[in-house]
Amino acid sequence: GISIFLMGFITMIGFLTFGKSCDGLVLNNYAGSDVWMSFSRVAVAVSLVFSYPLAFTGCRDGFLDLAQVPMDNRSSGMLNVVTISLLGVITTLACTLTDVSFVLAFGGATLGNALTYVYPALMYRSVVKQQGRTNEGFGVFVAMLSALLGTIMGIIGAAMALKSLE
Repeated sequence: GISIFLMGFITMIGFLTFGKSCDGLVLNNYAGSDVWMSFSRVAVAVSLVFSYPLAFTGCRDGFLDLAQVPMDNRSSGMLNVVTISLLGVITTLACTLTDVSFVLAFGGATLGNALTYVYPALMYRSVVKQQGRTNEGFGVFVAMLSALLGTIMGIIGAAMALKSLE
């Protein structure tokens, strides 16, 4: 809870500093001659460089899981081909989409809402069903209402992000 509050507070202060003229990546709003912001840019770059392999491995493994490739069939050669292919697609998208605010808005609208509202509700409903807890009908109802609202917010957010490309 504290980290969510801090992240939200810091984000709010960054965007309130520049108002409607704020760039999607707040650090781009500061002057290139600002030493502290230069350190911040370096820190963000270092964070991205060293966290990317961990995130990418999860992406690759998730892709293979979605493709229903059994663990026994995941040889080094296959992993290399999938890694190069996914990196090619991601790099092409990165070169094509020059506005990071679209990527952040679309990702937040879809994945953010799914992770925050939809998936927890579906997991809760599944656990209640598996454990045969019949007295939690209202809790399941509230959870599914949360999932529905999260889905609606995700659709609206994704539509707004796509509209910003026009």
